[in-house]
Amino acid sequence: MPAGAGQFLYLIAVFALFYFLLIRPQQKKNKALKQMRENLNVGDKVITIGGIVGKIVSIKDDEIEISVSGTNLKFMKWAISSLKE
Repeated sequence: MPAGAGQFLYLIAVFALFYFLLIRPQQKKNKALKQMRENLNVGDKVITIGGIVGKIVSIKDDEIEISVSGTNLKFMKWAISSLKE
């Protein structure tokens, strides 16, 4: 086997390692986050990316209105980081 072929196989192995340890898990996480945002319902308790915790009052397209201590705030759907149990 020529020396160049060994280096090429090493490069392929490193790329495969990066793919399975870094890229693929991040893609799965992004897919789950997108699905969670699409399945939000009125009444769900959510946490925004800024750490604000509130209850969903209304949903209109990509905009969500949440109630926080009696005050209603509007956020974009992408600003919701997780559901609060």
